[in-house]
Amino acid sequence: MQAVEISAYGAPDVLRLTERPMPAAGEGEVLIRVSASGVNRPDVLQRTGNYPVPPGASDIPGLEVAGVIESGDAAAMTAAGLAVGDRVCALVAGGGYAQFCVAPVGQCLPVPEGLDDVAAATLPETFFTVWSNVFDRARLQSGETLLIQGGTSGIGVTAIQMAKALGARVIATAGSDDKCAACLALGADHAINYKTQDFVAAVADLTGGQGVNVILDMVAGSYVARELDCLAEDGRLVIIAVQGGVKSEINAGMVLRRRLTITGSTLRPRPVSFKAAIAQCLRTTVWPLLANGRIKPVVYRAFNAEDAASAHALMESNQHIGKLVLVWS
Repeated sequence: MQAVEISAYGAPDVLRLTERPMPAAGEGEVLIRVSASGVNRPDVLQRTGNYPVPPGASDIPGLEVAGVIESGDAAAMTAAGLAVGDRVCALVAGGGYAQFCVAPVGQCLPVPEGLDDVAAATLPETFFTVWSNVFDRARLQSGETLLIQGGTSGIGVTAIQMAKALGARVIATAGSDDKCAACLALGADHAINYKTQDFVAAVADLTGGQGVNVILDMVAGSYVARELDCLAEDGRLVIIAVQGGVKSEINAGMVLRRRLTITGSTLRPRPVSFKAAIAQCLRTTVWPLLANGRIKPVVYRAFNAEDAASAHALMESNQHIGKLVLVWS
């Protein structure tokens, strides 16, 4: 099969189209003939040598795919309501940039009605991540307010729509007026241009000084102390990336006085059982919202698989809104 490999750690041009042996599905797994592969920030980190591959995972990058089940564990498929020939999208721990990919049955979901494979390939990584962090860890409830740092990222466009569909108020930050407009078009109640506005002051103004209940943060670093200033009493800050650095200095007294929670997670190394439980929540609660159009995938651009380097260069430029995808012929 053809696959895109990381020939050496470095710039986007280290991504090379190559030939690899076709993987085989084992117990509890399916083999997917891949139509489209989602491109995500962790793929960029892996390419630069900053995101080690978990033990047992493929060294081929790619954490989400969409395509058709080619073969697999018949009993596991039957138990999950899947069969050979079904169109699915799947979260994987690696190996997604390839014409064939093995996925645990529990991490496969049917392609929502009305979506093509390019759109479906943008779903697993961000939807699993947002559900796990915003709704499981941070316990966002209907009627509460969520602040999303980076509203036009793949995570951001997912979090805006999912939170709004489930009854929350949403404030998003973005780095330009055009991106702020895109956040509003996706349903955000307010958007803050963090390059021209102090998001702490803006949040205070928008919430009447009360603060937000939950913050989804992909920056960390110096943002953490400022985000604590944005939280309401009993507020929850959930960190899912550290683009601004791993070290933060905070006012611990504020955490005590206002009963704040600081948490975070990484999804890739978690066991299949954990991810399968998220998949079931998504299938029950969120997949109907995709089928009826209340939530829509945001595909910024699809590239031929051999142009993976161009996709990574675009991601690193931060000029895109939504998701990037690789397409296999």
